Formats: sequence, structure tokens, C-alpha cells
Amino acid sequence: MPAPRTLLAAAALTAGAALVLSGCSGGDADDAAAFDPDEKVTLDFAFWGNDDRATRYNDLIAAFNEEYPNITINSSFTDFPSFWEKRQTEAAGGGLPDVFQFSDSYLRQYAESGNLLDLADVSDYIDTTTFEESLLGTGALDGVQYSLPTGYSLWANFVNDDLVAEAGVEAPEGGTSFADFDEWMASVTDATGGAVYGGTDYTQRIQVFELQLRANGGNLYTDDGELGFTEDDLREFWESGAEIRDGVTVPQQKLEELSPKSGFGAAITASEMSWSNFLGGYLADSGASSISLVAPPTAKEGSKDLYRQAGLQVAIAANTEHPEAAALFLDFVVNSPEAGEIFGTTLGFPASSSKLEGTTLEGADKQVADYIESAADRIGDAPPVPVVGYGSLEQAFWDAGKSIGLGVLSVDDAVTQFFAEADAILG
Repeated sequence: MPAPRTLLAAAALTAGAALVLSGCSGGDADDAAAFDPDEKVTLDFAFWGNDDRATRYNDLIAAFNEEYPNITINSSFTDFPSFWEKRQTEAAGGGLPDVFQFSDSYLRQYAESGNLLDLADVSDYIDTTTFEESLLGTGALDGVQYSLPTGYSLWANFVNDDLVAEAGVEAPEGGTSFADFDEWMASVTDATGGAVYGGTDYTQRIQVFELQLRANGGNLYTDDGELGFTEDDLREFWESGAEIRDGVTVPQQKLEELSPKSGFGAAITASEMSWSNFLGGYLADSGASSISLVAPPTAKEGSKDLYRQAGLQVAIAANTEHPEAAALFLDFVVNSPEAGEIFGTTLGFPASSSKLEGTTLEGADKQVADYIESAADRIGDAPPVPVVGYGSLEQAFWDAGKSIGLGVLSVDDAVTQFFAEADAILG
């Protein structure tokens, strides 16, 4: 069977022939027919990341140009905060890049304001049959597909095997209760006399709060774009961390001194919860010879509290002058075996079957794949589309949690502050 993009190229040629035969103009169908697959086109492509990601994208663009030498890709990148600051300025002025790395955290904001192209308009040039429905849903709003994921991650508990062995304690089991995991962290801290801590205060992470909400049938937000929890829910969650903040987990002040490295990355904690695709970065930062991924604790045994987090997506600007060419490039990024070969799992575990075919799963990539497979029975449906301003809410949650750890805010004051900020962000 021909590769998907071979079929797409054929579709493009057919569309061009249709234009010659019909002589039509105007309307979406005619715009598609007007696409000349041989026209020289230049597209702007923006992403957030680092030099390693930029090198990989340059290699991918070179592979894309072997098939589409007439489409020039001008790429640019910054860090995550700067990326979104620039996109918001561009969106206000109607000047977004033709194609850009996207995040589901901003889906409501950019889709509802009309800044994203409905991918149905260029469906002849993008293969979506390679994605599971749950993954397609991460880039859809009100039945409209606006973006596609490059990959996905699962929430995981990372364990530094070297530090655990040095402490002389047993490795933690995956999927225990939070109380059992707290006891394990305490055993590490006690065994090392505080030279290495069992972990970090996980109540600072909105993802762990989400995990507990999902275990009890809830979510962080509703389908209508509102918060899905109460002040009492948040108060109970932050209060649950009081015991581990009292000498079990690494003190917040020490973490402030280590920033931007985490306690786990600096090898002063034996565990830390985060997304599964962080494994490579953790190995590089910590210098550990071996890091295990185990399932995080659960608030309710047997619950479907985990989900495939496909936050890193690719979208097309609604006002692009070259939607079909942009679609061809988007399809190459999310679907091509070349993308799988070049990126591995660094953009998340490949979300499409065709990209996965090109991925060689070895070393850290295979370890991530094995972890995802081991946790399959715990994976539930994806949560509703994030609320507008979710990125700001996540940061506000983290800042409030750190303030609790520093002793600057009481839990009650932190709850009041967070909901005041949420009210302002959600309008």
C-alpha cells in the first residue's frame, strides 16, 4: 500500500487537474482545486524547544524537501514562555506562522478566536486514520479538528535506581496508595539522614491533583470550560501534603537554590513524578546510570485515572496563504516514518501508527514504551478540552504550592489566592 503522503501527493495532482478541467473559482472546494503542487511556496514554521530539537527539525525539513523541493520551510524557535508571548502578539495582529507547534492548553483560546484552520478544509492532504479516536480528540473542539498530536505521554513516577541502592531500601512498587508511597519516601530520607530525600512535594503539581480527581470520577475542568473542583477539594489536597512537607520531601528553599534543575534532576531526591517523555532529560541531568519508571500512586485502586496526554500538537494558522502546502508539512511532521526515526520519543511516544513504524525503540525510548504498555489497564478517557488560560492556571497552582512549601502562605490563603486568580483568568 502506498505511503499516506504518496496518496496525498496524488490527491494534490488530481486537484490541480480538476482546476484545469473545471475552470472554477471561489469557495472552499475551489480553493482546494486551485492548489498547484509544483508551485514554489515558502512557509513559516515556529516551535518551542532547544538546540537538540532544532537539529532534529532541520533534519526533518531536509527529508520533507526531498519529496517537496518546491516548499521552503523557514523555521524559528524559542523557549516555551517566549513562544506563547510571541504567538499571542501575532494572533492579535493576524500574523501567526503558517504552521506552528501547538499545545492543547491553548486550544479553546486559539480556536474560539478563529486563529486556527479547520483541518477538514485540507483533509485531502492529511491522514488522520493513523490516530486513535482518543488522541484525535485532544486536538478537537466542538467536533472540529484543529490540531494533531506529535506524540503522547503518561504521568509516571521516576525512581533513581542508584540512589535507592545507596540508601539500602527496596524500590517502590507502582500503583500503591499515596499513604504507602509517603511511607516509602520517608524510609529513603531516614536511611540517608536527609542526604537524599525520598521525593518532592507532589501536592505542588496540578497533574497529581488531577489524578486524584479522576480517580473519583472528576476532572480539573468541565466540558463547558469551567473549573471542575471546589475550594474544599483543593484545600483537602494541599492539606494532605502537610506530613510529607515536614522533613520527608526536599525542602522548598533547597529547590529554589537548585532551580532550574529539579530535585530529581540534581540527584538529591530518589523519586519525582512527571510525564513519561522526561526520561531522557532526567538521565542527562541527574547522571544516574539507571532510572526506573513505575506507575504513580492512586487514590482509588482499579480506577482509570491515567490518560494519554497529547499536549504537544501541530496546527495551521487560519489565515495562511498556502493551506494545502501547510497541510502537507503538518502531515509529514505527525505522520511520516522519517519523523519517527528522527525524533524517537522526544516529542512524546509517537501518536500515529505511521510515525511509530519509523521509530526505533531502544534504550530510553523502549523504556518509555514498556512503561506505557505496563500501565495500559489504568488508562482512561482523555479529559475535557482545557479551559482558556489553563497554562496560567497551572503556573498559579505551582506558585501557590511552592509558597505553601516556603511557609509564605497558609493552605487557606493559598486556596483563596488561587481561586481569585482563576476567577480573573476565566473571566
